[in-house]
Amino acid sequence: MATASQWIEGARPRTLPAAISPVVAGTGAAAFADSVVWWRAVLCLVLALLLQIGVNFANDYSDGIRGTDDERVGPLRLVGSRVATAGSVKAAAFGCFAVGAAAGLVLAAATGWWLLLIGAAAIAAAWFYTGGSTPYGYRALGEVSVFVFFGLVAVIGTTYVQVEEVTWPSVAAAVGLGALICAILVANNLRDIPTDRESDKRTLAVVMGDRGTRMLFVALQVVALAVIGWLVAATPWTLLALVALAPGVRASLPVVRGATGMALIPTLRDTGLTALAYGIGLGIGLALG
Repeated sequence: MATASQWIEGARPRTLPAAISPVVAGTGAAAFADSVVWWRAVLCLVLALLLQIGVNFANDYSDGIRGTDDERVGPLRLVGSRVATAGSVKAAAFGCFAVGAAAGLVLAAATGWWLLLIGAAAIAAAWFYTGGSTPYGYRALGEVSVFVFFGLVAVIGTTYVQVEEVTWPSVAAAVGLGALICAILVANNLRDIPTDRESDKRTLAVVMGDRGTRMLFVALQVVALAVIGWLVAATPWTLLALVALAPGVRASLPVVRGATGMALIPTLRDTGLTALAYGIGLGIGLALG
């Protein structure tokens, strides 16, 4: 039986900035429109965190039963390391999805029932990333899904349930954060290129190769910086997001210097911190504006 600390590690807490930062930025965009509804923002955060943890457990389960994680280079995987049963990890994933869905149901009841369709699509995307007979994460589509659901849907959705309209600052923030959260996955898949090739997991990193993946990682950082320039048109306070520059540079250095394997673990941590600092900077900047 896995210990409590192993379950926490299996939940991959270093990925949680990908859930927190879009809600902060989206709420900042709602404040920019003078329409913050705090209880809805809190429910958005609960939903985002549970979906993130749920997808982490779902990936652990699906990759574990396929044997993809048998030769793991990165942090602990519960099923692949045999510290937890596949059934218990699958149950944890669906438990997170169920509680997250309850939060989404309340938001849909308060805003519009059509939001249930987006919620259902998000849960389906979380499961079928590595689950099912033809997981799209094995078909080089993981980054597309991350950009859509952790960028566009998470940020614009957080703003929408409070403002009840789509605002251009929320769209801009969604693009910038979507790029940075994609960069987390890109760094993860860059590290795993050798083992993913052996297990026939065809990620975008496997398709693009080592050099192309490193170039993509840097390009995503540049996109996020460019979005700050775009949002200055709304308010110069969004320059606060430049606080993400330091961890962003620190994350990029191992990538451009050719680090591999475990040497890329700090890049994952620092890219998550970059996304968190960026989201907080944009959120505060838009609120002040």
